Amino acid sequence: MTIRRAASFLVPALAMLALAGCATGAIPDAQKLEVHRSHAGEPVGSFNFFGRINGWTPLGDSALAVWTRPGEAFLLELTGRCPDLDFAQAISLTSTQNRVHARFDKVIPLSSNPHRMPCHIAQIRPLDTRALRAAERGLRAGEVVADQPSGDAGT
Repeated sequence: MTIRRAASFLVPALAMLALAGCATGAIPDAQKLEVHRSHAGEPVGSFNFFGRINGWTPLGDSALAVWTRPGEAFLLELTGRCPDLDFAQAISLTSTQNRVHARFDKVIPLSSNPHRMPCHIAQIRPLDTRALRAAERGLRAGEVVADQPSGDAGT
């Protein structure tokens, strides 16, 4: 078999393997949002915020998870689409007296776009971070995740 002929078989095979590898690791935003919702507690009016975000995860264009500490996170549902959320390099939260309030405060996606559009927070729900991490590990491993929260929201 010539090198040219071998390459004609090898290149498409490697491309298929690369695409399959990329496809298996990605979890769709809608599925991530449902997992977060299933591990969120009852809505709260506000949460303590001292100006530092420990981490955040966009969950589509109308929700995100915000970590305020390693073991404390909140699901923020927005009043509508937040177009820059999926592409933002960082976010900022407005707050009043070290508290972020539902129906008052905003998420501001920070990106290269100079016209930053604030996104209003409709609802805040504490997340059961331990159960959420276990569910996400299960999703990445391809397991079926139960929709039963552990009842330990906010820990």
